[in-house]
Amino acid sequence: MTDSAVLTTFEEHRSTLFGIAYRMLSSVADAEDIVQDAWLKWSALDVDRITQPRAYLARTVTNLSLNKLQSATAQRESYVGPWLPEPLVTAPDAPVAADAGDVVEQAESVSLAMLVVLETLSPLERAVFLLKEVFGFSFAEIGGMLDRSEAAVRQVGSRARSHVQARRPRYDAPAETRRAATEEFLAACLGGDMNRMMELLAPDVTVWSDGGGKIRAALRPLHGPDNVVRWTLGVLARYLPGQLGVHPVNVNGKFGVLITADGVADDVLTAELDENGLISEVRLIRNPDKLRHVTVPEAPTGE
Repeated sequence: MTDSAVLTTFEEHRSTLFGIAYRMLSSVADAEDIVQDAWLKWSALDVDRITQPRAYLARTVTNLSLNKLQSATAQRESYVGPWLPEPLVTAPDAPVAADAGDVVEQAESVSLAMLVVLETLSPLERAVFLLKEVFGFSFAEIGGMLDRSEAAVRQVGSRARSHVQARRPRYDAPAETRRAATEEFLAACLGGDMNRMMELLAPDVTVWSDGGGKIRAALRPLHGPDNVVRWTLGVLARYLPGQLGVHPVNVNGKFGVLITADGVADDVLTAELDENGLISEVRLIRNPDKLRHVTVPEAPTGE
């Protein structure tokens, strides 16, 4: 196989490889590094001898990700405050780039809410669940990738699926409903309308804010409308009028908001709604290390 054919074959599977690595590691930067490492391994092989490139490359990326998770897990144990995944941010109406994973087709499996659920699985459970439920590999193929018997990975997969089903979001609001509620809540926040903020929040609302100890964020999840509203207004009071910009974006395949301060990415926010259309969960990513890859749109509202 020529060098160009080797590259072409790899590029055909790049989206899948990024998708596996990102869901395993919840980090755009780490996933990109894993894909690059997989390319270096692939380019050094006699690939004419490989009959199933997709499975071979998936095995490579999965095992590289499992190795990476060992150090990532240790880092998260000492993380300051709530930990949230590194967001995958795209323009609201733009097609997802090839190296951004299959976000459009598998939006639910890559949502922030689902990635948080996947974090509660063991690394092996996460690998088996993703390879089977998201990427469609058989248990026999997964056993070969992970050097385990088909029966063993089938058992792991069943346990992981039950765990995810018990913890995944109970309700997935329609896209337009989610967008309207999120935008109305942000408008009330920026306008200092405490009463309207309270009306839009579910009684059991929870907010997670991830600052990583590098920027102001709540060190524990906030529960209840009163706590959420007071904390939010306290944070906003630190900014000057006109300093903040609000940009509608897609965050991991669902509507979200990028908030900028003086034109620089400051927060990425997503909200989940309950069956009554009230905001039940908010995830706010503020850690600047997790926003370094985020491109700020040219035409925000609110600046």
